[in-house]
Amino acid sequence: MNATFDATLSFAKSFSKYKDFYIKHNDIVFSKLGIGTFNKEPYKEENYLFNYIESIKQAIRSGINLIDTASNYRYGQSEKEIGIALEEMMKNKEVKREQLIVCSKGGFIQLEYPFPSNPYRWIEKNIIEKKLAYKDDIELDQHCMTPDFLEWSCRRSLENLKLKSLDIYFLHNPEMQLMKLGEKKFYEMIEKIFKRFEELRAQGLFLYYGVAVWNGFISKKDELISLEKLVLIAQKVGGDKQHGFRYIQAPFNMAKTAIYTQETQSVNRASCTLLQAAHRLGIGVISSSSLLQMNLFKKSFTPECGAILDESMTLSSDIQLALQFVRSTPGIVSSLFGTVVPLHVKENIEISKIKLVKRAKYDLLYRL
Repeated sequence: MNATFDATLSFAKSFSKYKDFYIKHNDIVFSKLGIGTFNKEPYKEENYLFNYIESIKQAIRSGINLIDTASNYRYGQSEKEIGIALEEMMKNKEVKREQLIVCSKGGFIQLEYPFPSNPYRWIEKNIIEKKLAYKDDIELDQHCMTPDFLEWSCRRSLENLKLKSLDIYFLHNPEMQLMKLGEKKFYEMIEKIFKRFEELRAQGLFLYYGVAVWNGFISKKDELISLEKLVLIAQKVGGDKQHGFRYIQAPFNMAKTAIYTQETQSVNRASCTLLQAAHRLGIGVISSSSLLQMNLFKKSFTPECGAILDESMTLSSDIQLALQFVRSTPGIVSSLFGTVVPLHVKENIEISKIKLVKRAKYDLLYRL
């Protein structure tokens, strides 16, 4: 069971008072903000002093239908907490599975909780001895992207989430292996992965797949991933219009604007930004790190910035302004933020009271 147009539209209509808060893409209606579950990775017990269960519930009750996670976030605990929240809400008939867009990622080795006393032995036992990958396939003792490992990781994510199918499954930070493999072998590996993803998609494990990066689409030349090449590979293994490669995820916030401002990509030999490339190639962009792990707020935003983003003076915090910034960016389907505090979800959703910033006015922000 996956998100459907009718169900996601019905969800959006129940928040009809919101302004410019929903967008249709690939016959699914997305909320312009999504809830993420990443946390800087403290080790062992420190990672379990909090949970996302109540914030996930609050996000859905507040009109957010995009939920994002990854197999390695808090060693699988983030996925499990999403599973608990969704199971309870669906049991209570607060929401239907088809109204939600649930995403996860595979590529990093997730380990598990309780944290293994010897993580290297855990990798040996659970990955190498099971023939999911060879030792040389694992980069920095943390990243693996063999097709067998990714399939295993995806199935494990579904178990954690208590779901039969994901809506989007992302290959997580493949740029970690680009320099090691070299460009030729890297894209050959991508072809093997996409071929497996098409098979898993046919089996119903996910509706669409994608690639989630940190610097991969905006990096220097020897670390740069070409979105056009990824699309060509997807078309080769899945068909020109039938393939399931439909989304990418990349960081974007008021301090990290490269996907909108820097021509790091090319399509048909014409240089362009990542957002322009995605538009030309028919790929949806979900932006991550909207608040840069709260590092945006070491000093207050300028009054000029506030006036552009919120001329009605409705918003009360720089966090809301930062979310209004990413939400208003042309070409982005949805933008992710993370919090374990339900009250913060309610505060963030206040941006739905005002309209998106129009393009001409939005671009003035880059001149400040």
